[in-house]
Amino acid sequence: MHHDPRTHLAAAARDFYARGWMLGTAGNLSARRDADAFWITASGRPKDQLGAEDFVLMNLRGQVVQAPPGRKPSAEVAIHEVVYRHVPDAQVIFHVHSIEANLCGHFAQQGRLRLPTLEMLKGLGVPDAEPRVDLPVFANHVNVPRIAEDMDRAFAQALPRVPGALIHQHGVTAWGPDFLAARHHLELLEYCFRYLVQAKALAIGV
Repeated sequence: MHHDPRTHLAAAARDFYARGWMLGTAGNLSARRDADAFWITASGRPKDQLGAEDFVLMNLRGQVVQAPPGRKPSAEVAIHEVVYRHVPDAQVIFHVHSIEANLCGHFAQQGRLRLPTLEMLKGLGVPDAEPRVDLPVFANHVNVPRIAEDMDRAFAQALPRVPGALIHQHGVTAWGPDFLAARHHLELLEYCFRYLVQAKALAIGV
C-alpha cells in the first residue's frame, strides 16, 4: 500500500458507521504497514470521526510500536494479530457489529454457521454451484484474548474456507489482500447474514 493506510481505514470506518455496523464506538479496523506491523483503530473512538491520531501501530507480538498521546489500541487487537499471523495474504481486517451478524450467531450449530448456497459465495472464493460452506463461530468472552486463543487454535488446524469468522453475540471479522477485497468480503458475508435472518423470518429452509 503506497498511501497511508490510516486514511483508507478512516474512510472505511465512516462508511461502516453510516451502515449502522460501527455504532457507539464499536468495532475495529486494521491494515498492515509491513510484514511485522499494522495500524489499528484506537480504543473508544467514534468511528465516523477518525483522524490520523486515532490509530495505534502494533507489531505481531502484541506490542505497541507507536501511539499518539492518550491513545491505546482496540481491546480486540489480539484477534487481528491471530488473523495476520495465520493468513499471509491478509493485509486489511474489518471487525464490525451488525445486527444481522449477531442474530446469525444463534443459527450456528457446534461452532459453525452454514452459509446459504448463493451465487454471492463466488465473491468469497467458493466457485461451486451449490456449495456447503460453514463459517466458524467462536464463543464470546469478556476477556478478548481468550477469543483470540480459540481462533488461534482453530486456525492452526484449518483456515476458514471463506475469509471471515463470527463471534457469537459480538460481531463478524472479515479480511482480504487489500482494502477493496476486504470490503467486498465483509459486504458479501453481511448479505449472507441478512438473507439468513429474512429466510428464518419467512420460515424458508436454507
